[in-house]
Amino acid sequence: MRQEPRQEPASLTRHLRIRQDRGHTVLEFRGEIDIAAATEMAPYLDRVTARDSSLVVIDLRHIEFFDCSGLRLLYRARSRVLERDGRLTLVCTHPLTLRVLRVTGLSRLLPPLATLDAALDQPEATSGTL
Repeated sequence: MRQEPRQEPASLTRHLRIRQDRGHTVLEFRGEIDIAAATEMAPYLDRVTARDSSLVVIDLRHIEFFDCSGLRLLYRARSRVLERDGRLTLVCTHPLTLRVLRVTGLSRLLPPLATLDAALDQPEATSGTL
């Protein structure tokens, strides 16, 4: 199977890079995701999640800090993608962020995967239900 070449990420803000990879839109969160970063990132996230039947991967491997503002971004993205019959997959390896996802229950809605390849190769929707 021929794979399309990976596109270099576009840095839209210092906290968000977006690129296309294997038919998915990959949103790479970077640095400290707090209220200021979330406010800066929200318009770009909304633009990506406004498309019908989109395949979106949110990659949290490059974050250093993640607060409730980041959780709101994830939940909003998930809701918007599912409303439009799309699929959202989450990649996360940061132990503290994984703990926050578990404690808040968001890991049941967006089960985190350990690698980007695993997310891009998902055959089915990984957004769970309560």
